[in-house]
Amino acid sequence: MKHLALLTFALALYVALITAKSPYQQVLQHSRIRGRQHGPNVCALQQVQGSNKKYFTNCKQWYHRKICGKPTVITYECCPGYEKLQGEKGCPSALPLSNIYNTLGVVGATTTKMYSERAELQPEIEGPGSFTIFAPSNEAWSTLPAEILDALVSNVNIELLNALHYHMVNRRLTTEDLKHGMVVPSMYQDLNVLIHHYPNGIVTVNCARLMKADQHATNGVVHVIDRVITAVTNTIQQSIEGDDLLETLNTAVAAAGLEQVLDSEGQYTFFAPTNEAFEKINPETLNRILGDPVALKDLLNYHILKTVQCSESIVAGTPMETLQGTALEVGCDGSEMTLNGKAIITSKDHLGTNGVIHYISELLIPDSAKTLAELAEGSTVSTALDLFSQAGLSSHITGSEAVTLLAPTNDAFKDTTLRVTPEVKRLLRNHIVKEQLSSKHLYHGQVLETLGGKKLRVFVYRNAVCIENTCIAAHDKKGRYGSLFHIDKVLTPPVGTVMDVLKGDNRFSTLVGAIQRAGLTEMLNQQGTYTVFAPTNEAFSAMPRGELNKLMGNSRQLSDLLKYHIGEELLVSGGVGSYTRLKSLQGDKLELNMRNYTVNVNRVPVAEADMMATNGVVFAVSSIIQPVARTAGDEAAESIVRQDSAMRAPIQTIRPGELARRYHSSRQVRRTQ
Repeated sequence: MKHLALLTFALALYVALITAKSPYQQVLQHSRIRGRQHGPNVCALQQVQGSNKKYFTNCKQWYHRKICGKPTVITYECCPGYEKLQGEKGCPSALPLSNIYNTLGVVGATTTKMYSERAELQPEIEGPGSFTIFAPSNEAWSTLPAEILDALVSNVNIELLNALHYHMVNRRLTTEDLKHGMVVPSMYQDLNVLIHHYPNGIVTVNCARLMKADQHATNGVVHVIDRVITAVTNTIQQSIEGDDLLETLNTAVAAAGLEQVLDSEGQYTFFAPTNEAFEKINPETLNRILGDPVALKDLLNYHILKTVQCSESIVAGTPMETLQGTALEVGCDGSEMTLNGKAIITSKDHLGTNGVIHYISELLIPDSAKTLAELAEGSTVSTALDLFSQAGLSSHITGSEAVTLLAPTNDAFKDTTLRVTPEVKRLLRNHIVKEQLSSKHLYHGQVLETLGGKKLRVFVYRNAVCIENTCIAAHDKKGRYGSLFHIDKVLTPPVGTVMDVLKGDNRFSTLVGAIQRAGLTEMLNQQGTYTVFAPTNEAFSAMPRGELNKLMGNSRQLSDLLKYHIGEELLVSGGVGSYTRLKSLQGDKLELNMRNYTVNVNRVPVAEADMMATNGVVFAVSSIIQPVARTAGDEAAESIVRQDSAMRAPIQTIRPGELARRYHSSRQVRRTQ
């Protein structure tokens, strides 16, 4: 029965929400359903603790029980247009319809009602007609600055009457009629009021929130709002020009050529840096940006949203697109409006005819206006940045050169202490690519040229994008001229062919001899994309002498064995997932996985990974790799193991002396099958 009740409730909620037309009606309907257990026409509201602010909310807000990060309590009230009856449950009675003047008293806007009488507006809103009045609450009037209120009440027949007429529209407008971005002429000289109806159900008029909406009257409708609104006549640009606090911003807007945008029709939100905000920036950085029209335009566009966001429309952090193309997270913390989580907005809701201005105390510098050095500040690549500086490469990361910096994260240097020697300087030059790149546009097989003259290859795998032995560890940052890639280890460019790598390492002397006996030297010196799992001398010496001699004396069997250790595609360790298969040159597939940051091939751990060659990559292994023959039952078991990313199954160890016998035995079985 409990499940049936829940299903019935969910179905009723779904039907109610899809039939509601506007966002406001949707949250109202949600609140009505949440409150119906208390009787008919009861709405559940969330009230911010310690304040009088109440909200109809959607499902997400209901379960979070927070508004602007502050806890809420649930209160139950009569839904708009209904009232209680003594002795009855809920709010069964519709409010009796009366004229607007009387309705102001019913909905608690008694101060507006009083001022209507004093301004001799009462006969108009008692008489015939069809009006909409946005009535400031009693609290809204009480918080009006004393000098403004005094000016209104000292001249009730003109100033106060004009102010009240500006709160009125000469036709009936319910929340269903109040569309986002709508402009409606008021009854004061036809000056417009600006309507915004947000997806979260909040409706504003000149950035004042509708607290009690759709209170119907015989001659119109009353909406109670949370502040007294004033006429808007200036554009955003005109407002900036007329404010001494925005003098530096005004100069910057002119230099960037944005005056026409901010003076034209539109729906913008401008987070306007004050003079103080500009003064906080390093003078060298500020002068560079102010002297660069492209960077300056990007910087200013990063402060401008494509939509109007009044402060009262924000109940939680939300990413919003800027004219620059990237997003700002606009949020709130209690009564404070926040940007990217910081409470830097000092003055809110300065309305213009084409948007709204919020004053901010810090300049927001987008990545697209930064140098490489500025992109790296405060990030996880500070060690690499210090090394580039010590190596005398600062000009490449602070200037206007189009480059991409491949910067190893600080973790890449945990077990290594690098001193800037000539060799290290050459290595660091190969971490700077000669063009500005975006990781989104990298493709498999792409070749990048470094300042050091090396050619670096790009490998795109299902789970990673890698450049030689290193993989991109985080989203790249694209600056004014250069891009910053965070990479997971120090990059080592290829130094020769696979045979050169093997010959240059004494651990592989036996393997080099075996390759020569098998006639594979030429292949491993030619162009290719090989992944070589190279057994060390230790791996060969672990074999019984007789077995080893027999193997070395049979070039065909030796060739087959060695080809089983060579993958036909180039795979670096960053491309190995929880289960990866790689076809060998011998024809069978090798099975790889990453466990505790170690690559395993056919359950043999790799001793050293990612020794890069111009025609492949070498992995050192301390055992000869055993081909695994499987039955149908083995395959089923392996399928289960593959689903376990931790790979808890024990590793099977095989005596190296048995390797040749098992290998040839398994090959013979496959031939007879």
